[in-house]
Amino acid sequence: MAKTKILFVTHEMSPFLELSKISEITRQLPQAMQEKGYEIRILMPRFGNINERRNRLHEVIRLSGMNIVVDNNDNPLIIKVASIPAARMQVYFLDNEEYFQRKHVFCDECGKFFEDNNERTVFFCKGALETVKKLGWSPDVVHCHGWMSALVPAYIKTAYKDDPTFKDAKVIYSLYKEDFGASLGANFAEIARTGNMTADDVAAYGAGDYADLYQGALAYSDAVVLAGNDVDEQLLNIVKKSDIPAFEVENNAEFENYCNLYEQFSSVELETELEA
Repeated sequence: MAKTKILFVTHEMSPFLELSKISEITRQLPQAMQEKGYEIRILMPRFGNINERRNRLHEVIRLSGMNIVVDNNDNPLIIKVASIPAARMQVYFLDNEEYFQRKHVFCDECGKFFEDNNERTVFFCKGALETVKKLGWSPDVVHCHGWMSALVPAYIKTAYKDDPTFKDAKVIYSLYKEDFGASLGANFAEIARTGNMTADDVAAYGAGDYADLYQGALAYSDAVVLAGNDVDEQLLNIVKKSDIPAFEVENNAEFENYCNLYEQFSSVELETELEA
């Protein structure tokens, strides 16, 4: 029987970038799933404060060279990879000189939210899906972590819904307490559009603030994971209104609850349930 394939999309992961507990979960969860026999891939941005030499990143020539269009501008996408020897895992990094080659992650040295975080988010989400296509690898489940991955569910269910790489994929979104206290701007939904997406397809993302991002992501997700007991009440209300399955999972070393969740929402399992 074929292995279930899980794609993890995150903006942070230990030991490369540690901003919140997301980095811990995205480090441990993929390894736990790989050890249980799942086939995994991990994608994240290559922010400028991720040391290439120390982490032994190197460019993957066969995957690099694509251009990602953001707000009608072509932006070159460079793909790098690093290994975690102890876990026998590889992590793919999406790089771009203009968007990611800076010393700080989301805010400047004065704590001001970068004005182009909206474009950086679009670039990362589009680039992640294009990278997976170029890998020639079709995930059964796409598990998104962190606000910077919020457009991935919408892209998979609209612009990429007929693409053979993603047409059978189920999307799971993890909610964390990570209010960034800013907005991606009133034009975020407009620049987020790609392919044949309409204004209605991105309407759920509103003005691109904290709650809007998750409201948009959940509108296109097949399930949501409440990753911790400190998720903002406003987000919990969005979950209740979204009418999608919500799961509280225990983040133990075995990650058994995640394993059960992936099996429940993998395309093979879902098709079996529908037939029954």
